[in-house]
Amino acid sequence: MDLGLGGKKVLITGGSKGIGLSCGRVFLREGCSIILVARSAEALAQAQAELGGQGRVQIVAADLSKGEERARVHALHPDVDILVNNAGAIPAGGLLEMTMERWEEAWALKVLGYIHLTKLYLATMKARGDGVIVNIIGGAGRNPRYDYICGGAGNAALMAFTSAVGGRSVDWGVRCFGINPAQTRTERTTTQSKTRAREKFGDETRWQEMLANLPLGRLIEPEEIANTAAFLASSACGYVSGTVLDVDGGGGFR
Repeated sequence: MDLGLGGKKVLITGGSKGIGLSCGRVFLREGCSIILVARSAEALAQAQAELGGQGRVQIVAADLSKGEERARVHALHPDVDILVNNAGAIPAGGLLEMTMERWEEAWALKVLGYIHLTKLYLATMKARGDGVIVNIIGGAGRNPRYDYICGGAGNAALMAFTSAVGGRSVDWGVRCFGINPAQTRTERTTTQSKTRAREKFGDETRWQEMLANLPLGRLIEPEEIANTAAFLASSACGYVSGTVLDVDGGGGFR
């Protein structure tokens, strides 16, 4: 299917690896130009080289946990057609184990980062009368657990935020929706699983035991989430806004 995305400009945060890098690959395949944003200039340069160099791939190194850095990214690239908010890695851990400093640091990037960038780009898109905002959130917002309480609460907040924005933004020609991936084959999944294994067994080397009973017997591939983002962002799904789609293989009902 031709998604009709050719010529679109797409800005992807957390774009140097995992789901963000896969989003870059898929949107490029659809004929878009992309801007990858992440903290590490070195990792971004590697991602740019992997995706084919500087032609349709631009990079911006920025710490999106800081408001002035988000504003700088918007000032550098204000006219994007599609914003993919994806940056953030909220750590696992229970309420009593996680310091407030770590909690605030995690929310500065994932929660406030999404909110601020959405605010900045929504204003630009509203003035133009067109645009799409994709928030890659996470299934823990739908099914919160104590051992991932910071992430579950943050994701639930972003789900409510996305639905509220998406319900109004269509009045201005802008769609906003979210995607909730379940456990995906990324470095972050391994890290979280080690934390849970350490808390449950006192042994992080047993982390693979935390990934038992997965739907379809496997993790989600990052490109499956990227394909979902591209499809929903295209005119083929032009009536989707305010929705937060769970991509979990039915895991929420198991």
